[in-house]
Amino acid sequence: MGSTLIHSAAIKLFAKKGFAAASVKNISDEAGISIGLMYRHYKNKEDLFHELVAYAAEGLGRIVELFQSDGTPVELIRQFTMEILNALNNDDEYAQFQMLMNQSLSMDDQSPQIKQLAKKSEEMLQQLIQLIEKGQKLGQFKQGNAKEMAYFYFSAIQGLAMMKIMKNEDFITPSVEIVTSFLVEN
Repeated sequence: MGSTLIHSAAIKLFAKKGFAAASVKNISDEAGISIGLMYRHYKNKEDLFHELVAYAAEGLGRIVELFQSDGTPVELIRQFTMEILNALNNDDEYAQFQMLMNQSLSMDDQSPQIKQLAKKSEEMLQQLIQLIEKGQKLGQFKQGNAKEMAYFYFSAIQGLAMMKIMKNEDFITPSVEIVTSFLVEN
């Protein structure tokens, strides 16, 4: 349970303040635990950060598997989009985690965890491009440059995560139809 509290606190603070500005004390205070207990779980905030990044890479791996599964392209995109929108609608942690991943990928840190996250991020993008191309061939998706469409789709998801953090209680989660309207044929 202690590491779950620590993870939630760290995700929130890394997203809000950035990795450099968030201190071990800030994280332990946010988690409601002592600094000593924090250090029993993690040697330093870098170890905690790298564990969160590794967890993010695992999540991207699961998305790759989803995009490779047996459903039709339109079903898979709708399922994935619905999962993201439900996460955004239910709490702030998904949005904060998305911000953490974006920060990780733009850092100079070349740790194995961040390299793995970058690799999984690229795999996910390539898998989405292939899924869009397959959907276009089946007449489920609109025609166009699949890479451009994949970039737009993920930019929209990331933008929604940022809006969730900025707007908080005023955030309105859009429908699956709105998020996928540029992609899905009517």
